[in-house]
Amino acid sequence: MQVSKMAAGLIGSEIIRIGNQVSEQVRQGANICNLTIGDFDSKIFPIPAGLTAGIIQAYQAGMTNYPPAAGMGDLRQSVSDFLKTRQGLDYNANDILIAGGSRPLIYATYRALLDEGDRAIFPLPSWNNNHYCHLVGATAVAVPTLPSTNFMPTAADLAPHVAGANLLALCSPLNPTGTVFTKEGLEEICDLVIAENKRRGPDEKPLYILYDQIYWLLTFGAAQHYDPVSLRPELRDYVIYIDGISKCFAATGVRVGYSFGPATIIDKMKSILGHVGAWAPKAEQVATGKFLPETAAVDAFLTSIKGRLQTSLTALFDGLKELKAQGYPVDAVAPAGAIYLTAKIDVLGRTAPDGTVLTTTAELTSYLIAEAKLALVPFSAFGSPATEPWFRASVGAETVDSIVAALPRLKAALDKLK
Repeated sequence: MQVSKMAAGLIGSEIIRIGNQVSEQVRQGANICNLTIGDFDSKIFPIPAGLTAGIIQAYQAGMTNYPPAAGMGDLRQSVSDFLKTRQGLDYNANDILIAGGSRPLIYATYRALLDEGDRAIFPLPSWNNNHYCHLVGATAVAVPTLPSTNFMPTAADLAPHVAGANLLALCSPLNPTGTVFTKEGLEEICDLVIAENKRRGPDEKPLYILYDQIYWLLTFGAAQHYDPVSLRPELRDYVIYIDGISKCFAATGVRVGYSFGPATIIDKMKSILGHVGAWAPKAEQVATGKFLPETAAVDAFLTSIKGRLQTSLTALFDGLKELKAQGYPVDAVAPAGAIYLTAKIDVLGRTAPDGTVLTTTAELTSYLIAEAKLALVPFSAFGSPATEPWFRASVGAETVDSIVAALPRLKAALDKLK
């Protein structure tokens, strides 16, 4: 059977592969601390009660037919008001596109802006940009980042690559690292893009920014969220935002995402997704449109979920730092946002009890699942080399007690290595 070159060249998800390993262990009776999936266990982190009630009411009211392709008007207005109140961003309802989560919106951005062979810049590690480049035939320009900048790209990192590029994909808080842009760091990148677009002639396509801020309401401690247009209003015509309720309201399965940006781009994205049919369910849209203006309920939920997520992230961070203090080759980056912790487990080259030499983080991942009953995702799943000892730990699907209980098992598994 013949398939397209695009389909034939698609790479399977490393996260799904790891998930299958975990599922097999669980099937055999193992109790795994599963920190792989960027999701929430709804028993631990249920969605807001008001949102649940609104969805049920909308279904009972018969909201089961097609919604408008661009999204329900009331929801788009609620998003517009929410952005203005919460972030100071002034986008009207017509500048907003609703879809079934953020993934269709990212795809539509790539599809609307890039022709085959156009260059898209993104940092390593980052989530799925390499796959979106493949889907649209764009040339991927993956830029490695460093632990010294918390794996956030800098203007100096990006500067050698902007000439001739048409898309710069950024995310903050960043999946997979749980780190954020500093104000100064993002300003320097914005100025780089501004200078590049001023350099280009009137017949050249500009350099756009795809700014994924799906985790922006989940920041911790002194960390703050910054965005390009707030810092540099002159970028308004060049920034497409990706946002939604999936992460901030633990509502990954509710499938309500939204994008906003320059009207000419958003209108083309509306046409693309209109043909794809990637809209969010009507009842969920109606309920979200009613919930977002409920300021007290939204604030109460965000305060609760942020506190609980930070407790889980801090427990893992402190546990890894304690192991480091005991002389183990592990480390962690202080969590600043999202639901992720960056962990370092630097034992490649050592030998497992069965005689296997651990040469890649994929092999180390399998070893930790088997020996420590702890599942992490190596940064190699996000484009980094398989020999870099960094991992993503996602805390949305495990309790604090489960995370704490996994740390002694990790220590014991490390003790078995030679």
